[in-house]
Amino acid sequence: MIAALRFSAKRMGFSRGVFLDASNCSDFLKTFDCVLADCDGVLWRGDSAIPNAPKVMQKFAEAGKKLFYVTNNSTKSRAAYLKKFHQLGFPASTENIYGTSTIVAAYLKSINFRKKAYCIGTTGLKDELDAAGIQHVGFGPDVSSHDSHLEMVKDVVLEEDVGAVVVGFDPHFSYLKMLKGATYLNKGETLFLATNTDARFPHGSNGIIMPGTGTFVSAMETVSQRKPLIFGKPNSNMFDAIKSEHGIDPARTIMIGDNCHTDILLGKNCGLRTLLVLTGVTSEDDLDNFRRSKNESHLLPDFFINSLGDLLHLM
Repeated sequence: MIAALRFSAKRMGFSRGVFLDASNCSDFLKTFDCVLADCDGVLWRGDSAIPNAPKVMQKFAEAGKKLFYVTNNSTKSRAAYLKKFHQLGFPASTENIYGTSTIVAAYLKSINFRKKAYCIGTTGLKDELDAAGIQHVGFGPDVSSHDSHLEMVKDVVLEEDVGAVVVGFDPHFSYLKMLKGATYLNKGETLFLATNTDARFPHGSNGIIMPGTGTFVSAMETVSQRKPLIFGKPNSNMFDAIKSEHGIDPARTIMIGDNCHTDILLGKNCGLRTLLVLTGVTSEDDLDNFRRSKNESHLLPDFFINSLGDLLHLM
């Protein structure tokens, strides 16, 4: 299949879905001054760097290209991500790391939010809210000893002055959390915020599917009968923050990702060039399906490559 894709790419020139190789990489590298890179499935899988990915990012930096790391994963704070970048050998600073927890906290601070946020999430979200001075409740396990939902209700204690419900990734997601979140959201003035809507994580083992934040967001949408403000890719909020703070030019920026429905679509939504790597969510078969589809052809990246590390010998 990949041979056929390479052939069609060469025949199409610089149209969408071009396989990146020695014949076109030199021209490709001249088209951007700024790099936005997703993390999970692009730079690393779990706690291991994709082979040669750190060297590629370092080469980008040495060539004078601005680097930004953009992730929908809300489980880590900026400080925690910075530690991981350095441990795995990636060039990074606090200022060029943008996660959804950071963006949500910054948004609440920007609107002068003074109430409490009921949070479905983990330490990363909690740390960012603390750094922004946002009061919060709800973190950690919340389970009941009762099997009957009618009995559970008798033990529910609701917090006062909750003005927002924030949904991120939470391995302790439970019926009680849904109940409380939906009750807070029943007040129309309560903000409904979601870090992202990713259905799955791009890694697992032994065929295990790892549900992502989107599963929790969908549950909360269903029970609250409301739609959240979503901060993660493919929505433009993350790129808008980077553009505002750093003044980058969309036309000279590339988005590198492993997921066409989030990373690549963000690039399309914001007028960026796009590069897909096949080390995460989207597969070669998916690209074939996009090519044949009338409704999903817009998901095709400008370029694709097997792995970010493969760029090293092409640079």
